[in-house]
Amino acid sequence: MRLAVLADIHGNLAALDAVLADLAGRGVDRIVDLGDCLSGPLWPDRTADRLMQVQAVTIRGNHDRQVLDDPPERIGPSDRFTRDRLNEAQRAWLRSLPPTAVVADDVLLCHGAPDSDLTYLLEEVTKRAFHLAGPERIAQRIGTVPEGLVLCGHSHLPRLVSLPGGPLVVNPGSVGLQAYSDTAPHPHRVETGSPHARYAIVESTGTGWQATFLTVAYDWQAAAATAAAAGREDWAHALATGYAPPA
Repeated sequence: MRLAVLADIHGNLAALDAVLADLAGRGVDRIVDLGDCLSGPLWPDRTADRLMQVQAVTIRGNHDRQVLDDPPERIGPSDRFTRDRLNEAQRAWLRSLPPTAVVADDVLLCHGAPDSDLTYLLEEVTKRAFHLAGPERIAQRIGTVPEGLVLCGHSHLPRLVSLPGGPLVVNPGSVGLQAYSDTAPHPHRVETGSPHARYAIVESTGTGWQATFLTVAYDWQAAAATAAAAGREDWAHALATGYAPPA
């Protein structure tokens, strides 16, 4: 079994198309998408149409939920941009996405942690740092799921963590946004350091699961220009560089 693992597309159709073209020749059996599909100042409606055509197992992320459910006084600018551009068919597709899924009998898909799309599964955020969490903390967040492989997104950072006596945990990185800053639960910045689209291929072998992380070039300058035209210079900087803009 070979799975192509996508996450955090964030409406970046150009990056998604580049990833789909790259994986087409890699002999994967199935594509899985770990959510945060559309939110952002790029091409959310066209990205929805593309994903609706792709035969992927897709779950929802926190932004997919917020685009549909956040009240007007709470919705953020990226989610608002997206909500204003979706038609009823696209909204219905987004609403149909489950929060988690299991594929290939032993692979759990979640966006953040299994019980919360807002929780980083593999990272800790403190007042001083944003860093890899310890194995005990990760295992606690996963709980008692029997799966041999856990696939998560949300942090946009490619990671592979092997838990002693537990599953392999893989975050493929983000297809569409390589840096951002956030304030919850404490202010922090997440940066990959290059604008390449990212995804992973995981493969079942005789000794378990293994992962290959891939980076894909696309026209990120055009994506950055689109974000800038929408008034989002923060996104434009992140898309063009892989770094969050200076505070």
